[in-house]
Amino acid sequence: MSLNTEYPFTLPKGYVDDEGVIHREGVMRLATARDEIEPLRDNRVKDNEAYATVIVLARVVTELGTSGRVTTRTIERLFASDYRYLQDFYRVINFGDPSILENMEPGSPFPEEAAAVG
Repeated sequence: MSLNTEYPFTLPKGYVDDEGVIHREGVMRLATARDEIEPLRDNRVKDNEAYATVIVLARVVTELGTSGRVTTRTIERLFASDYRYLQDFYRVINFGDPSILENMEPGSPFPEEAAAVG
């Protein structure tokens, strides 16, 4: 039995880069404890706890189209629906049952129960 540590995704709308290119396809890896702990040291998180999610996503999204390295600026510039999608995707692959991804249409919203952390 092998452990899948990387999962492809398709954003509902897509990230629009500085040249106007839309990037929808990407890859997210499983998070490590360090991915969740390190952001707590960041001053942006000390000012606003919600920013931790931006930092975590920038760490675990390893590819986003041809946009190059994914940074916090990349995550900040996502449309709200894409940001929410990545949050749900993160919960599913790290805390839920990633097998549901096999039956989902790319970019479609997650069923509430699938993205809930129990």
